Amino acid sequence: MKILMAALALCAGIASCGSRPTGRNVTVVKPVEPVMYGYNVKAVYPHLRSSYTQGLQYVDGVLWEGTGEWGESVLQKVDLESGKADVLVRLPRREFGEGITVLGDRVYQLTWTNNTVHIYDLEGRLIEDVHYPGEGWGLTTDGEKLYMSNGTAQIYRINPDGFRREGSVTVTLRGEPVNYLNELEWIDGRIWANVYTTDYVMIINPETGVVEGVVDFSGLLGAEDIFDDTDVLNGIAYDAATGRIFVTGKRWNKLFEVETVKR
Repeated sequence: MKILMAALALCAGIASCGSRPTGRNVTVVKPVEPVMYGYNVKAVYPHLRSSYTQGLQYVDGVLWEGTGEWGESVLQKVDLESGKADVLVRLPRREFGEGITVLGDRVYQLTWTNNTVHIYDLEGRLIEDVHYPGEGWGLTTDGEKLYMSNGTAQIYRINPDGFRREGSVTVTLRGEPVNYLNELEWIDGRIWANVYTTDYVMIINPETGVVEGVVDFSGLLGAEDIFDDTDVLNGIAYDAATGRIFVTGKRWNKLFEVETVKR
């Protein structure tokens, strides 16, 4: 826990400095001691090193992936066994792709600084673009609403009809805000969130923002698989039909099926 708190101290400090009171009544949330988890690797699959993973989701047997970087951002379907990708959309060079999620017959893809979410059908045909304030980082869904991160300690609840914000929670670990929340995934009623630049994934109560669990994925990608352009852990996907959990990272050559182990 000491190592975890040291790694997240900068994140929390920045979030504290950047938080602003809204002037509304604030509900005091009681801190809890999070459950600490390690992991076991159950299976390993190939992953394209060219994919700068920003969003990952497994729906009805299909692995969806959104990637970033200027001039390289795409929306694609990935074959789990081979790692081969079917690119459906290539974003304009002026856009840096971010988180994605699939809800019903629509796919939502955020952009980092263009303040735009692209909404597609399941074949990648553009339905509409909707603008939102601030940056876009991660995106997930509970099957009805959308949940969005923007690199701060906030997670926004969004109505998919018009991509309208309906509220937000501040994510806290032992009472302190956690900044740099990135890629999101909805798993069994909780939001799992990568903390950018770390190997930690927060398990968050979506109603209170309280971190109820922390998964430490340190050492997941072995030294032999790290190249000059290999970047950080990012990308969580959940197969609701089987309970499988997949994780990967930006320009990683492998995607892992994992199970969490309580420490």
